[in-house]
Amino acid sequence: MNSNDLRIFEAVALHSNFTRAAEAMFTVQSNVTARIRSLEEEFGASLFERNAKRVSLTPAGEVLMHYSKQISHLLEEAKNEIKNIDVLAGSLKIGCIETTMALRVPQILHDFGAAYPHVELEFKSAMRPELVQDVLDYKLDAAFVTGPISIAGLQQEPINEEQLVILTHGNAASLSSTLNRQTAPKIIVFDQGCVFRERLESLLSAKGIVQYKPIVVNSIEGIINFVESGLGISILPQQIITAFYASRNIKTFSLSKSLGTMTTVLISRSNRRPSKLMQVFIDMYKSQPGNVSSEG
Repeated sequence: MNSNDLRIFEAVALHSNFTRAAEAMFTVQSNVTARIRSLEEEFGASLFERNAKRVSLTPAGEVLMHYSKQISHLLEEAKNEIKNIDVLAGSLKIGCIETTMALRVPQILHDFGAAYPHVELEFKSAMRPELVQDVLDYKLDAAFVTGPISIAGLQQEPINEEQLVILTHGNAASLSSTLNRQTAPKIIVFDQGCVFRERLESLLSAKGIVQYKPIVVNSIEGIINFVESGLGISILPQQIITAFYASRNIKTFSLSKSLGTMTTVLISRSNRRPSKLMQVFIDMYKSQPGNVSSEG
């Protein structure tokens, strides 16, 4: 077995077809078939269920896929570190939730790009469940998510703490009066999987409010606009409001410590040590104002 055998194996799994895998690997189908047969003989197990139209991984194939991804990424990291041993270069793919993207990413992109011009830094914004799965699937090198996280295969490093606040229209006298005005209050939220939505729904549940109408939007700006228009209430980090929306006609109300404190952690796979590039990124990110290493 060699690394090319594993690349062929992954191509067959991806395309569910030997012919399409051969095209993707710029080889012939007979070679793909031979390499898969060789792997199956080496491991003493069938890796694919075969039928006339497509193939799919067997349980043994699923196990090999898990390790094949690890091997592929370790080889790529080794090549990058050796190639760029004297110059920091390569690429990092980092995930983050929407508020981290708005608050932290622009500055780190600027600072990191200026200090390390040969590094390609790519960010993806998504909900926590998707980011966690992308890290596990090697689609992301790491991700900033709300913690704590206790998932097999992941390690976490605390980054910062933020205070969440309830947002209402600027004319609201109090949060209680706003909630009591209607039997089914409207909440302005991101889609399912958003930690802010979870916290807001927990607050309503604690107040005995089980009927409410969610209005789902896909941006922070959308949440601010809807709340300012009096369409409902929402929840966001206080720092977002202070930094970008202090002049808007909205009012904020504090939360209890349990609901109002949000801890951000950086998750990565626990089966690999941080690369030199990743460690430099972590150190620079944590040195930004408001993060753990800069809070003293």
